Amino acid sequence: MSEWAIKRFWKAALAVPEAGGHAVHLDGRAVRTPAKRPLILPTEPLATAIAAEWAAQDGLIRPETMPFTRAANSAIDKVAPMFDSVVDELAGYGGTDLLCYRATGPAPLIARQADGWDPWLAWAHHALDAPLTVTSGVMPVLQPGVSLARLRAQVARHSPFQLAALHDLVAISGSLVLALGVARGQLTADMAFAVSRIDEAWQAEQWGVDEEATASDALRAKSFHNAGRFFALCG
Repeated sequence: MSEWAIKRFWKAALAVPEAGGHAVHLDGRAVRTPAKRPLILPTEPLATAIAAEWAAQDGLIRPETMPFTRAANSAIDKVAPMFDSVVDELAGYGGTDLLCYRATGPAPLIARQADGWDPWLAWAHHALDAPLTVTSGVMPVLQPGVSLARLRAQVARHSPFQLAALHDLVAISGSLVLALGVARGQLTADMAFAVSRIDEAWQAEQWGVDEEATASDALRAKSFHNAGRFFALCG
């Protein structure tokens, strides 16, 4: 992105209280989003974390090292203006949740999926009042409309900042249930990521580790972890 292709020009990056939240100042000048909106954060810890990302830049700004800044920009510039559409997109994962699609074999993989995924479907049933139907294979299964409506309501209760984090938690794992479990503090992001990778772990055990796939998975794990941290910092 061309707007990032600049060198560090500031000496100090600080989190500063401001009307409606907290801002990040670079030598006294408030940071703005790529769309030139004020970067106003909902909590002091999030503003402090973002200020630390700016303080850590040396030379050319490297956006890949600033996940919280990028997530906050997304929350303000993309999620907030399209809130209902983002809610619909994320809620749509409830109809195709990873946890509902099981292997047809072999038996050890079926058992491992059941051990890892059944408890979270049970949690969704009892804690969210949203039972979901499990199937074997890849053919789509129609989920109860009432359950999908309740899952959408759960998604819609979050702020734009929380939704920005939830988006990554859902998209990377393929599971709205696991993402909501992280949001509700029922499991850590790292735990949820591991649960979502049961199939991939099984394949690695059977056929060996692919270095390229392992590197790609490590990047996903890091992004997932950062999304969990960002959600927690939103308060």
